[in-house]
Amino acid sequence: MKLASLLSLASTFIASANALTPITVKDNAFYVGNTDERFYIRGVDYQPGGSSNLTDPLGDPDICKRDIPYFQDLGLNAIRVYTVDNTLNHTECMTALNDAGIYVIIDVNTPKTSISRHDPACSYNLDYLTEIFATIDDFATFNNTLGFFSANELVNNVYSFQFSPYVKAVTRDMKQYMRAKKYRAIPVGYSAADVSEVRLPLAHYLNCGDNDDERIDILGVNDYSWCGHSSFVVSGYKEKVADYSGYSIPIFLSEFGCNKVSGDRPFTEIQAIYSTQMSSVFSGGLVYEYFEYVNKYGLVEVDTNTDDVTKLGDYNNLKNMLSSTENPQGDGGAAHYNFSECPTGLNFSISVPSQPSGFAQLVKTGPNGNNYGLEANTQDACYDDDDNSDIASSSVSSSSASSTSIKSSFGSSSTALKFSTTSSSSSSSSSSSSSSSSVSSVSSISSHSHNAGSAIVSNTLFSIAALTLNLLSF
Repeated sequence: MKLASLLSLASTFIASANALTPITVKDNAFYVGNTDERFYIRGVDYQPGGSSNLTDPLGDPDICKRDIPYFQDLGLNAIRVYTVDNTLNHTECMTALNDAGIYVIIDVNTPKTSISRHDPACSYNLDYLTEIFATIDDFATFNNTLGFFSANELVNNVYSFQFSPYVKAVTRDMKQYMRAKKYRAIPVGYSAADVSEVRLPLAHYLNCGDNDDERIDILGVNDYSWCGHSSFVVSGYKEKVADYSGYSIPIFLSEFGCNKVSGDRPFTEIQAIYSTQMSSVFSGGLVYEYFEYVNKYGLVEVDTNTDDVTKLGDYNNLKNMLSSTENPQGDGGAAHYNFSECPTGLNFSISVPSQPSGFAQLVKTGPNGNNYGLEANTQDACYDDDDNSDIASSSVSSSSASSTSIKSSFGSSSTALKFSTTSSSSSSSSSSSSSSSSVSSVSSISSHSHNAGSAIVSNTLFSIAALTLNLLSF
């Protein structure tokens, strides 16, 4: 055998020997492979460029290799990346992260390739699925891909709760695609805004139903309620542990780290997150965020001219808290629970949208090079169809003419949510937050209409006002 072949075999063996064990989901917790070793996420949210200059850090080895030593110094085992470019090669960065012991959670959407609150039926189309399937193809073969998020904060207020069936649709499609391609069963989840009125009903809905493909596997919660030197009780953490108690899948903080403090963030919540006070329900979390921008959430500042990295006060505080806080022993109180019952009495249909025409062929062939990464804009792709069959089959329709309410049935406290009679239409920014703080998500309200092929009908400010009054009166 030639020397080159021997060297190739040797390098393959070394890479295989160093490969991280994939993280698996069992009951309401993460585990290392098929062992009984529980896994807690100790990570950061990682997206260079901010919302104005999005950059895929996993497609640029110079960026990821510059930052990996800092991840190791902090004691991290995971990062979350909000936006990746599926036209780039990610092998070098994912391999380097693997060698450093770091897992990756990938948001499959981009700002222009995501389900839009402005017109979710139109934005759920074959071009969109082509893009997210290409992203799955890029990352599914890496052992250190911990999970995928099918959406981030699509539901950011009471009104947008009606768009949640699209989360289940995309989750279903991703799982079916991975199974068809014989990829390992990488967990698919949702990253939720911490909106008190819909927090529990949404979690309940995303975890309900007999169809395994439609239910999320993991739930991330973007939560900034612990500020400064707060406490388990004052911050509301105790209440949230009680609320989510009995939830059947792993929950973790997909964003945390309130910066409404004087000076550097002390990160005292670390002691609670990785304690038995929370470990029976939560499996760690991701600090928002690695890079410093105008919103002042960064751990480091990078000089754009020299590429030098400067550690900020938050960095040192986080490092000290993580290094002094151990994970709970044993299973940390993890347990088996049944999935949730689907809510009833809503004034919109909770039926999951049908797959767009051509879905089966797309699953069979894959994207086949028809993906465009960050250049893609699929949110209005339905208007290019020869017919509107995908629109008509995937619309969320109103199913009630009277004010109704639902209650979440898991946890030790119940949350009621009252809905007014409105048409099902709303307008908002993309569901991909990508390095913008989720502390104050704002939905802009406007009317939107198009041809009769779409089942989305225009909304009025009056209906929003009525909904607000309904909530206040409740």
